[in-house]
This record gives sequence, structure tokens and C-alpha cells, in this order.
Amino acid sequence: MRTTKTGTLVLSLDFELLWGVRDRGTAVQGYRENLLGARRAVPAMLKLMREYDIAATWATVGLLFAHSKEEAKRYAPAVRPQYLRRELDPYGDWGDGSAVEDQLRYAPHLITQIAETPRQEIGCHTFSHYYCLEPGQTKDAFRADLESAVLIAERRGLKLRSVVFPRNQVNPSYQDILPDLGFTSYRGIEQGWMFNTDPAKRNALWRRAGRLLNQYGFPAGQHLISWESLSVTQELANVRGSLFLRPYSPRLRGLENVRTTRIKNAIRLAAASGQLFHLWWHPHNFGRNLTENISVLRAIFETVAECRERWGFQSLTMAQTAAHAVSIAPAIPALQASD
Repeated sequence: MRTTKTGTLVLSLDFELLWGVRDRGTAVQGYRENLLGARRAVPAMLKLMREYDIAATWATVGLLFAHSKEEAKRYAPAVRPQYLRRELDPYGDWGDGSAVEDQLRYAPHLITQIAETPRQEIGCHTFSHYYCLEPGQTKDAFRADLESAVLIAERRGLKLRSVVFPRNQVNPSYQDILPDLGFTSYRGIEQGWMFNTDPAKRNALWRRAGRLLNQYGFPAGQHLISWESLSVTQELANVRGSLFLRPYSPRLRGLENVRTTRIKNAIRLAAASGQLFHLWWHPHNFGRNLTENISVLRAIFETVAECRERWGFQSLTMAQTAAHAVSIAPAIPALQASD
């Protein structure tokens, strides 16, 4: 690994399936095609990443490691969040044991495929898709949740180093738990007024509109990350997100070139300036319109290949990015705490 401020692409995927959307009531029924389609999307993405030598962090909900609801229950923590919004509580929603329902909740074979693909990191999306800013949960319950995630991964021979907080609900008072359990990085929230993650404010119409416009470059900005901004402590890095990779939409297909060009230009600028660009999405986002979504990803990876040849651009996992930040620390100004 280089020891300079090299331009870098970071990819993180929030791998969650039903656990990430189960609280959304009747809307989940219309989303089943996406969730089941993730089983085709994950191998397709891995194939493309192997082809272009791309690294990625797959932040995985711990429950997905289980083969069945019986195994999931064995790893569930004794201390659990007592959310005021009861629909957020995943415990008790184990499925009926049918093959289709299990495909929505458990994915050990997909996790094995990811782990066996070169340059892929299995990260943590908490055990239960834990909501760190919701009323009723506590720091002790969060620690217990992460301990369960670490344990079920270790039983599969995997060491978790990176965390992505569900719904990007980063709770600063919980950060000290992460190094205690072996984590070296987390994904902080994107910058901008539209990215407030307070559950009571996040889905205000004007914020949602702002996030949509942001996909197409409004307001303007490339959302690059400097190496100097990564450190929270010497043991923990905030590898904050730059941009969500919105899935292909037939209704907005006329703007697809604008969206893709915006991402490609940000990657080129990161490569030329020695900064980072952190792109993230959910595997199930590609569960529908897979051909079109893979085409967009290929165009992005073609740009990465171009920048690798021209500027020595690199592709790193979140854990590798954290380690790289530490390795170049003497060559950059004193690291600043950042969230």
C-alpha cells in the first residue's frame, strides 16, 4: 500500500435484505422483488469487481449470517433495545421457516461468496439493524448488539473491522465502544443540510427533495474527502460517505447520463487531487433493473481504470483506508477529530 495521499475510491454496501426495511409496513410487500433480486445482484456485482480489481466493504447485518431462525435466535443478545416505536423491533419477526421467507432474512451462502472474492471486506451493519438514535435504545443494548455481530462473524472465521450505522444514525456517544470490539473505521454521514439523520427530521419532504437533487449535482459539489479529516482517534477513523449510488429508475432514465457523469467527474477529481470519494448503496438496490444498474457500475469502474492508469488511483476497503490514514499520518498535519 502506498504511503502518500493517493486518490482513492472507497465503496461500501449496506447488506441488510428484509432487516433494513421490515419496519416500513405495507410498502415492504412491493419491495420483495428487490430483496429477492439481491441474490442475483450480489454475484453480478462481485463478478464486476473481480474483473476491474475493485475493493469494497460489505457492511452486513449479523442476522444474515444465520442459516435459519433457530440459529439467529441462538446469537441474539440478551440485552435488547426497547424502541418506543415497536415496529422497529426485529425480534419476533423471524419468518415462518419457508424457503422464500428465509431468503428475505438469511444469506450465509452469499456472505461466503463475498468473503471468497478477492479484495472484499465483510464489515458490520450491526447484528439486528440497530437504530442508534431512536428513543428507547441504550448504549448497553448497542454494545450487546455489536458483540452478537462480532461473535456470529467469528464463528464463520471472519473478523469485523468496519461499521456502517443503519440509516446512518451515527451516535457520537457510542464511538468509544467500537475500538473496544476491534473496529477501526465507521462510515460517517455525508455533508450537507439534506443529510440530517435525526429520525424525526430525516424524511421531511424538503430534505428528501434535497437528497434527490444532490444525485444530479444540485447543489454543486464533488463531496470529496481529505485524508486529514479521517481520524477520530488514533484507533478509529471516520471514513464518511460522499454519495449514495441511486439505483436506475425508468422514470428518470433521461437523467441517467447526468447522474453517471457526476460520479465519474468526482472520481477523476479525487484521483487528480489525492483525495477520497466514498460511494455507497444497498445490494438490494440492484435487485430490480439489474442490467441497467450493472451497466452504470461498469461505466464507473471504467473511469476508475482510467484514473488508475493516469494518476495511480487506488481502490480500498474501509478498513484499508483507516490503516492507510494511520500509515501516512506523519506526512500530513495533525489529525483533527471529525464526525
